Amino acid sequence: MGKKNFVLDTNVILHDYKCIENFQDNDIYLPIVVLEELDKFKKGSDQINYNAREFVRELDALTSNDLFLKGVSLGIGMGNLYVVTGDKYQEKIALSFPERTPDHRILSCALSIAEKKPKMQTILVTKDVNLRMKARSLGILVEDYITDKVINVDLFEKAHETYEDINPDLIDTIYSKPEGIDVDEFDFKNLLKPNDCFVLKSIRNSVLARYNPFTGKVKKVEKGINYGIQPRNAEQSFAFEVLNDPEIKLVGITGKAGTGKTLLALASALKQVDIYKQILLARPIVSLANKDIGFLPGDEKQKVAPYMQPLFDNLNVIKAQFSPNGPEVKRIDDMQKSNQLVIEALAFIRGRSLSETFCIVDEAQNLTPHEIKTIITRAGEGTKMIFTGDVQQIDSPYLDAQSNGLAYMVDKMKGQDIFAHVNLLKGERSQLSELASDLL
Repeated sequence: MGKKNFVLDTNVILHDYKCIENFQDNDIYLPIVVLEELDKFKKGSDQINYNAREFVRELDALTSNDLFLKGVSLGIGMGNLYVVTGDKYQEKIALSFPERTPDHRILSCALSIAEKKPKMQTILVTKDVNLRMKARSLGILVEDYITDKVINVDLFEKAHETYEDINPDLIDTIYSKPEGIDVDEFDFKNLLKPNDCFVLKSIRNSVLARYNPFTGKVKKVEKGINYGIQPRNAEQSFAFEVLNDPEIKLVGITGKAGTGKTLLALASALKQVDIYKQILLARPIVSLANKDIGFLPGDEKQKVAPYMQPLFDNLNVIKAQFSPNGPEVKRIDDMQKSNQLVIEALAFIRGRSLSETFCIVDEAQNLTPHEIKTIITRAGEGTKMIFTGDVQQIDSPYLDAQSNGLAYMVDKMKGQDIFAHVNLLKGERSQLSELASDLL
């Protein structure tokens, strides 16, 4: 494979501000319009604003006249970085796209570099699907930014494993021993990853089970009620199993709408309220209809309230399991008043250190891998973090089922003792919800 030239779109940098470290010994070109666009994103508290600022700082550390003339080296074994200024607007681009938008200027820059370096492949890298289509229509080589893409998406398409033809005496022993039996008793032990949940079946009995890496045993999964919420299927029982184990510090719960992801996490948190100082529910704000939250009336809290309503809805479902004047409902109300139970936008927790907190991040499929990492690194002692979401329901234009932060976290963390992932397939919201999710 020969050396290549990569032209970066702005959205790649906003997705991963360290992206220039991931192109090996190939050369990287930044059209000057990319710096103009980054300048518009510098102010703000969202992750993309942080990424814009950090990239510009890193670029400043490399800045010299060479950056704009002959490029600067990115280090041993890496290529050079160039900022392209003053390139003409290519006639081929002007004929198809006469309006000189930033995207079209980037296309023109890629074409100019390809003409100047005909012996090297010049590839435009962008997360914008529409821009990729425009590039291909003009014969420009183009790729998505794939460094943090997940290859194995089967994790989100199947439910638990079922192991059949198990010795029925082994299953009887699992029922009789709460701590479980040694994993060495099973011939499929090499297939198991830490905290895998599965069904064991024999000719006369069956059991829901989990491989506990801390004890090295396969134990029975209980079907207990958590703060009024009872699991309705095997996957929901598995979710409660890993959510209720304080030794598991990081949990990913995936599944389509109506499978109970957030409700299960919240019910588990309330059951364990005496273990943690605070229960924190958060979700990213993804504005719809191309409108920012700025158009909404009120202060910051009032602006984000509509986006947080689904979390309050889950809380109301749990309250509805009890008498309106019962002690359980009163305790939830008291927790909210004392800030022991907090529901807020994810942007508000950035920069905080979370200790002894049961933290639930909803709609995590709308986060980038870097955002997921940023959130997890906020975890202090005694904190448990839960990420829920549906990798097929992504609202961000630059993320997909393979490149979103939730899928990335599950893929990278699998096999770690303190991590567990449960995929919920069966919808339990209603027959109508299940039908819509499957057919529409």
